[in-house]
Amino acid sequence: MNEEKNDSNNPDLPLGGRGIIIAGGGTGGHIFPAIAIANAIKKLQPQTAFLFIGAKGKMEMEKVPQAGFEIKGLDIAGFNRSSLIKNIGLPYKLVKSFFQVRQIFNSFHPTAVIGVGGYSSYPVLRYAQSKKIKTFIHESNSFAGKSNILLGKKAIRIFTASDGMEKFFPGNKIMQTGNPVRAAISHSTLTRAEGISYFGLDPQKKTILSIGGSLGAKSINEAIDKHIDEFEKNDLQLIWQTGKPYAEKGKERAEGKSNIWVNDFITQMEYAYAAADLIISRSGAMAIAEICVSKKPAVFVPFPFAAEDHQTANAQSLVNINAGIMVKDNEALDKLVTAIVSLSRSENKQHELITNISKLGITNADEIIAKEILNCI
Repeated sequence: MNEEKNDSNNPDLPLGGRGIIIAGGGTGGHIFPAIAIANAIKKLQPQTAFLFIGAKGKMEMEKVPQAGFEIKGLDIAGFNRSSLIKNIGLPYKLVKSFFQVRQIFNSFHPTAVIGVGGYSSYPVLRYAQSKKIKTFIHESNSFAGKSNILLGKKAIRIFTASDGMEKFFPGNKIMQTGNPVRAAISHSTLTRAEGISYFGLDPQKKTILSIGGSLGAKSINEAIDKHIDEFEKNDLQLIWQTGKPYAEKGKERAEGKSNIWVNDFITQMEYAYAAADLIISRSGAMAIAEICVSKKPAVFVPFPFAAEDHQTANAQSLVNINAGIMVKDNEALDKLVTAIVSLSRSENKQHELITNISKLGITNADEIIAKEILNCI
C-alpha cells in the first residue's frame, strides 16, 4: 500500500490522511454500497476524510448523514422519460451542477473520487477527471448505466458485481468484486428472536418481509393490500416496507391488525432480515446481494422498466439454479400473495432455496474494493 502523505494544500484533511469524495445516489441501491465502501476504507485507514455528493431532495441527503458522513447536494435532475417537457431545464441544471462541483472541490481537495451511479455522479467524476484526480466506479448492475459507461473510459478501476461487463467498460480496468453489502447486514449476529422483538411481533408465527426497494414498489404494495387478510388466515405475520408513496394507505390497511408491521422505510434492515422467514422483494442487484448474504428464501417481483429489463434477468438467473421464485410484475396482483403463502407451507422448497441462494453471498466486497482503492492512491 502507498505510504500515507499529507496534502498540505488541503486544510480539510487530517495530518497523514486522504480525502475521498463519493458521488451518486437516488436509490438505496446506490447509497448503501457507497456507505459500505466508505466504512471499509475508514476501517483500513481511519484518518481518511470523506465527503459525499448527491442530488438535492433525494434520499441520500437523509441517509448519508444518518450513517455519520457529511454530504453536499447538487441542483441536478435526471432525464424524465414520462414527461419530455419536464426536461427543458436539464441543460441549465447540468451547467449549474458543474459550478457547484468546482466550488466543492476548491474547499475539499480530494485525493480520489468514487462514483456509485445515479445522475449526481456524472458532473463530479467528469470534473475530477478533467483535473487529473483519480476516479473509481462501482457498477452494481449487470447492465451498466450510461453515465458510468462514459466515465469508465478515464476511470482507474471499475468494480463490477457480475461478469461479462467488457461490453460496457475497458476490460483491463474491470475488477469483479460483487456488491458491497452493509456490514450491519453482511456481518449480522442478530438472532431471529431479536429481530422479531424489534418489530413487536409474535416469535411463534412465520414472518414475511416485504421490501419493494427504498422508494417502494406499486405492484407489490397493491398485491399485499388486496390480499392482506390472507396473512392472518394462514397464521402468518408481515413486516411491510411500503416506501413513502404508499405509506399512508398501507398504515390504514394494517390498522388493528396485530400481525402486520408497516412503515415507509426500515432504517435498521439487519433486524428485518433477522426476523424474516421468507422475503418478497424487487430483484435489483443490491436487494439480491443482501438476500444472498442473509440466506433467506425469496419471491422476486422484477421491476419491468429497469434498463434492458435487467431485474427480470437477475431474477431469472436465480430461478434457473433454484435459488429464488419469480412472479412477473403484471401478474403480482393476483399471484404474489398466493406464491408466498404456498412457499410458507413448503419446508422442503424453503430449504432448497436457502441452500442455493446462500452459495451466492459475498460478504467482503466492500473490503476488497477498499483495499484496491487505497493501493491505487
